[in-house]
Amino acid sequence: MKMKVAIIKYNAGNIRSVDHALKRLGVNGVVTDDPATITSADRVIFPGVGEAGTTMKYLQERGLDRLLKGLTQPVLGICLGQQLMCSWTEEGDTTCIGIFDQVVRRFPSGGLKVPHMGWNSLDRVEGELIPAGLKGSYVYFVHSYYVPVCEDTAAESSYMVPFSAAMQKDNFYATQFHPEKSGDPGEIILSQFLEL
Repeated sequence: MKMKVAIIKYNAGNIRSVDHALKRLGVNGVVTDDPATITSADRVIFPGVGEAGTTMKYLQERGLDRLLKGLTQPVLGICLGQQLMCSWTEEGDTTCIGIFDQVVRRFPSGGLKVPHMGWNSLDRVEGELIPAGLKGSYVYFVHSYYVPVCEDTAAESSYMVPFSAAMQKDNFYATQFHPEKSGDPGEIILSQFLEL
């Protein structure tokens, strides 16, 4: 039986790169906003490049915010996807999906350049998504907002402040970095997600 992977469709810029990364692993993802297709998928990926308020509006208009929260199969949020799985973000004072009971903050101004863009290391790793052997590996980030380190943190990185590079709660997983753009470590993480 072939694995069915649904990639949540909305106005995001990196859906194609997620789809290509899955194809390299021998999996054909389906880009969709159809509730039945998402619910019946073996795995769901919620990618994200975009702005929080616009994205939440798109999801709410289609009931996808409630649908996502109720899914029981493994779900992976990426970048903005991780942030929107939290309860609220400073970006546009936006109420989010609320899978993780966490608040998303903007990096402080006056320090390093924002957005945080480029390669950064995974300083602490735990949970099921990222193998312990990837501690210290470099992965690719592009973000101006972050989730502080909390009880849902599954990997930690640091840029001006320590932040959640990955999160996990029940069947929900999320990465602030882009595994589909993170070379070998990213491919290992995506493979791990498909095998959960």
